[in-house]
Amino acid sequence: MSIKKLKAGALQLTIFIVVMIALLLAAFLVLVHTQKQFNLQTDFVLETVNNADRGIEYALANNVELHDSTLVNLEDEDYKALYVQRDFWGLFEKVKSTSKIKKYQFQKVALIGAKQAKDNRTALYLEDNNKPLVVVGNTNIKGVAYVPKRGVKAGNIAGQSYYGSELIYGQTRESEYLPKLFSETIDELKTITNQYLSDEHHRFLDISKEKGFKNSFLEPYQILYSATNIYLENIELTGHIVVFSKTSISVEASSSLKDVILIAPKIEIKNNVVGTFQAFANETISVGSNCKLEYPSTLVVYEDEKGVIIPQRVDSQQLLSRNIKINNATTIDGVVLFIGLKTSNNYEPQIIIEDKVIIKGEVYCNTNIELKGTVYGTVYASNFIAKQSGSVYQNHFYNATIVIDSLSQKYVGLPFSNSKKGVLKWLY
Repeated sequence: MSIKKLKAGALQLTIFIVVMIALLLAAFLVLVHTQKQFNLQTDFVLETVNNADRGIEYALANNVELHDSTLVNLEDEDYKALYVQRDFWGLFEKVKSTSKIKKYQFQKVALIGAKQAKDNRTALYLEDNNKPLVVVGNTNIKGVAYVPKRGVKAGNIAGQSYYGSELIYGQTRESEYLPKLFSETIDELKTITNQYLSDEHHRFLDISKEKGFKNSFLEPYQILYSATNIYLENIELTGHIVVFSKTSISVEASSSLKDVILIAPKIEIKNNVVGTFQAFANETISVGSNCKLEYPSTLVVYEDEKGVIIPQRVDSQQLLSRNIKINNATTIDGVVLFIGLKTSNNYEPQIIIEDKVIIKGEVYCNTNIELKGTVYGTVYASNFIAKQSGSVYQNHFYNATIVIDSLSQKYVGLPFSNSKKGVLKWLY
């Protein structure tokens, strides 16, 4: 029997092939493990993001404590956590959702308001003060209208009668008192001045050194403060920023304001201003011509004898001089709100909306409105005023338009008691 010997070269080749196969198998196993780990990590990332959405949804559907971080029960593993924090940013709620899974964290911030009704949306709600609504000229009201028990009738001002074919183009229902705003919103308006100044966590801005500031809503808010007038000119302010003056704020067309809050006794928005902001005053807000305040902007004058905004002693004439005035050819997407102390013999309008003004959203006033422009949305009023030819006409609607169907069903705005919440805007 003869034994054949393998050549050294063949043995080396065999060993090489075995080693290569082993390396390939090892590489394959590493690849499979890596792929599994990658898929697992990807799943964690996606779940972290999805849980942050769940946090926002939880805040929309449940009562979450204000100014506190609430742990949401995920009914899942201990290494997964979801926290929801609810505060206010101006007129609207601000909800921050923080999702954590192991080393991964994701946060979302949303501005929350009230959703629109699906059907039979309200165009007009006029409080019942035992006076009928009088429509004159080219007035046009389209949608469901809540009017006083004494109803609606056509009138005449300076020789002009009502030219429409119907008094209201839609259903009419009997009104009572004005719908109540969300109680926490009213509380926020009462304390909005003291709240931002008393908070110890804010950072002050100095516009004498810089002309541009941007602050994420994931960070503590920053504040631009002055005991005297603040002039916003050639400046850019974006995000979680409060501009606060103890006297007045003037906004020039050269400024760029996005999602910030303005607080002062008097606020003047000059001609041609374009921006997105919330303005809060306790005396007057004036908006110039050809301005464009984009959604979700708000103009608010709020007075309350028990609150901190209104001075303790104010005569009736001072009260009547407080107003929001919006001048010609301006467009506002959002909310115009006046809540004031009611006085007897009030023949002055507290919200004045001039010709060619377009409001896309809601107008709410618990005193008098003079409406000459157009509202694509809803008007809530205690009384209407028409000043013509030196005379004052109460509860007269003259050459004005309210059309609810021109407002998007997706609009989210002014929060009322028992209204359903929706995401108004995603913040950054």
